[in-house]
Amino acid sequence: MYSFEKRLKFFYIFTGFVFFGLITGLFYMQVVKGNDYRKEADLKLHIIVKQQAPRGEITDRNGIVLAGNKVSYSLNIIKGNVSSEELNLCINRLFKLLDKNSIVFEDTLPITYDGLEFTFSNEAEREKWFKNFGYKKYVNENMTTQEFLDASCNIYKIPDSCDIRRVAGVRYEAQRHGFSKTTPYCMLKSVPVSVVSEIKENPELFPCVCITNSFDREYYNNSLASHIIGRVGKISEKEYKEYKNLGYGYNEIIGKQGIEQLCEKRLRGTDGIQGIYGGQLQGVDDVPPIQGERVSLTIDIGMQQVLEDSLANMIKKIRENGGEKTGADADSGGAVVIDVNSGEILACASYPGYDISAFTENYEYLAADKSLPLLNRVISGVYSPGSIFKPLVAIAALESGKLKAREKISCEGIYKFYEDYRPRCWIWSENKEIHGSLDVSEAIEKSCNCFFYETGRRIGIDTISKYAKMFGLGKSTGSGLPGEVSGMVANPENKKKLVKDPKRSGWYGADTLQAAIGQSVNSFTPLQLASYIGALANNGTRYKPKILKDDENEIVEQISVSEETMKVVKNGMRNVVEEGSAGAIFAGYPIAVGGKTGTAQVGSKVSNNALFAAFAPFDKPEIAICVVIEHGVRGANGAYVARDFFDYYFKLR
Repeated sequence: MYSFEKRLKFFYIFTGFVFFGLITGLFYMQVVKGNDYRKEADLKLHIIVKQQAPRGEITDRNGIVLAGNKVSYSLNIIKGNVSSEELNLCINRLFKLLDKNSIVFEDTLPITYDGLEFTFSNEAEREKWFKNFGYKKYVNENMTTQEFLDASCNIYKIPDSCDIRRVAGVRYEAQRHGFSKTTPYCMLKSVPVSVVSEIKENPELFPCVCITNSFDREYYNNSLASHIIGRVGKISEKEYKEYKNLGYGYNEIIGKQGIEQLCEKRLRGTDGIQGIYGGQLQGVDDVPPIQGERVSLTIDIGMQQVLEDSLANMIKKIRENGGEKTGADADSGGAVVIDVNSGEILACASYPGYDISAFTENYEYLAADKSLPLLNRVISGVYSPGSIFKPLVAIAALESGKLKAREKISCEGIYKFYEDYRPRCWIWSENKEIHGSLDVSEAIEKSCNCFFYETGRRIGIDTISKYAKMFGLGKSTGSGLPGEVSGMVANPENKKKLVKDPKRSGWYGADTLQAAIGQSVNSFTPLQLASYIGALANNGTRYKPKILKDDENEIVEQISVSEETMKVVKNGMRNVVEEGSAGAIFAGYPIAVGGKTGTAQVGSKVSNNALFAAFAPFDKPEIAICVVIEHGVRGANGAYVARDFFDYYFKLR
């Protein structure tokens, strides 16, 4: 018994010594040496700051850089080893510095900056936001804005001396982006050097700020090829959901339009990382960023300049010299040139354009402009083709056996097949003249409506529609350019889609006659029309238009058309340029050209649209062009633009 009590007493004494030792050790570590150990731990604190990768360059076909990068600075907020109060005071000082340099930080905290009211549009939005905000202990959806800001002071430990609304906005954004001791928050990008210098010169005032290198997109030709190159912008919430699984962050800059959007995954580089220990930038674990892939386009920037300048100058000239229904309303247009033997897009102009580098500051003005400068008319504008559709109708008639190459059809000025519908030829409407007896080549040269009324009636709308689709009209070309539309081929099905009134949506003989001269519901993009002319020029091989130089040339359709048919039709187009409606413009031109003018009616109170399509050289075609000028009065006006381009192109050759 005595022995057991002795052992128990010894156990208690031993246990007491152990606990005394532990308590003494903890006291020594936490109180006596606490500051020393805390400093040592802070020095080991490892924070990873993302180093933005520069986007890949966009170049023309010759390697000339169209879109590149310039070095800028990003401002990151780091929690590190400072208290919440110190962090908030640092953010507050930062706002004073930003204000001094007129830099605006915008957050998504749904409270006005004067702190007086929430910005929710409805109660459901309010309920959803508070539900997602968290911190149920502090906030609820019935709060006033002042109550919420008071709660924010408790949540984020914001001192009263701070601008509570603004600091709360930063802390809220940081919270949304996963801000923690080891995860910084990128508050601002493209910070000017003046701000960077002041922060670096006063590190004691900004202990929670880290400046890192970043890159801003730089466009070297401003408005040149703006619709093709596109632009970049901050990722939207919808886009973030789509891209987040690919490693995109909430603050990413991504391609929004054009090539920037089409090639986003190629152009985006691989971000690097930079380690921070104890508030000091270190290189121990640094991984340098990798620039995105260079993307080369098929366009030639010199050709692009010529096409854009010529189109803009022609539109301005028509407008300045025009009157009511004679061009004073001309304000826009599109033109595109393709290689007929590969489908490469050599130049693509849409007027009016815009300065990509000033897009953000000019957005409201651009969006409100009735001439729609943001619209790429080459791929997103649809137009009745007018008479440039007639060569296709001629091919359909000759190939279907409904028309012979040497057959003559008489033009009497008024087409009288139908008793209740008697449309007129343009020459009768303008001059009370007639074309007389014509074969198909002559009809193309003189653009005789009566000839094509009769031809269209013979072959019917189904055959016209069939050949239009074979030549790629009324459907996407497959170029891949964002925003490309399909257009519409005239036929009974599409008329019903367009005309909702059952009493007017039926198909009649009059519809076929109008479709045969490029009117009715025919509506195509300039790129589709250029592709059609390219396939005609090379005797039936339709390539997919391509804008990326490293894409393979792709034949999307091999159209079976006889050599004789092509010869007859192309001879008519040659005569258009030598003696017809474009003859005066190309008089004495050293390069043989085949072309067709088109004038399309678009309303009784506005000027007609002007269209011109052509290929050259005539005997061994290399390029095809389509020009559309909205309210450009007559197709010949578009021929001037084509001639300017041919001048430049063949001079290079």
